[in-house]
Amino acid sequence: SRYHLSLEPVTERQALLNNTQQYIAMSATPEKEGFNEVLVEPLKQFAKDSMHLVKKCTKPDRKEFFAIARATGIGFCIMGFIGFFVKLIHIPINNILVGN
Repeated sequence: SRYHLSLEPVTERQALLNNTQQYIAMSATPEKEGFNEVLVEPLKQFAKDSMHLVKKCTKPDRKEFFAIARATGIGFCIMGFIGFFVKLIHIPINNILVGN
């Protein structure tokens, strides 16, 4: 008969072979289903997650906006001063090394 029930223990190699054959049989799907799984479903999930994020986000009030703007401005100023002082130190060192 085609089906054989065995009481013998299945070896690890046989189990791996059976799982591989089952995976191959499952992955041999029509092209359209593969396209759905690879492209359409992730895009749907991304859109769903994006809408969830937008619904959870709130617009900052005036006080919060100015606090963020102040912190960003202070950060820009600090980075500008650091760049200025690095350039200020770099110019004399470069002149000494190059001999200009």
